[in-house]
Amino acid sequence: MYDRTALQQLIREKALKFGEFTLASGKRASYYLDCRQVTLDARGAKLIGAGMLELLATDMPDLVGGMAIGADPITAAILTLAGIENKPLRGVMVRKEPKQHGTGKLVEGPFQPGESLVIVEDVVTTGGSSLRAIEHCEAAGLNVKRVLAIIDRLEGGRDAFAAKGYELATLFTIRDFGIGS
Repeated sequence: MYDRTALQQLIREKALKFGEFTLASGKRASYYLDCRQVTLDARGAKLIGAGMLELLATDMPDLVGGMAIGADPITAAILTLAGIENKPLRGVMVRKEPKQHGTGKLVEGPFQPGESLVIVEDVVTTGGSSLRAIEHCEAAGLNVKRVLAIIDRLEGGRDAFAAKGYELATLFTIRDFGIGS
């Protein structure tokens, strides 16, 4: 069982900013969730890893991972806690574009085609980043099961995933921070 209240407070203190921002989706917003301030913090990583493992508990995949670089610390936190708990779980990193050297892979990690994968993400707005990660992973032969995120901004991401046949599970929505209706 993870400490949801402690994670919520940490996000409120370190990640939630108010002002005028342009999001990765191109949308303008009056608030921004800079989750790297939490995912790259030792306490935050532990809380997020525990929360994500709790979401995974009922249907543990072979792999977790998502779009570099935002998903990388989340993946690492989940894998670290899974290792402590002796759960057999591995991770992948999904590149935005192929490396220009070496193997030129878009999906890196210890996986075999046909294995199951859950995509992880920090903040979901429209779902675009995770949908690109899903495309790359499926092209590499992985079986994407669903998407997990720390926070859903409630701006269409859940519907975008559902339209493609994927469930979104999150630790929080913006409503948990008093934002939105």
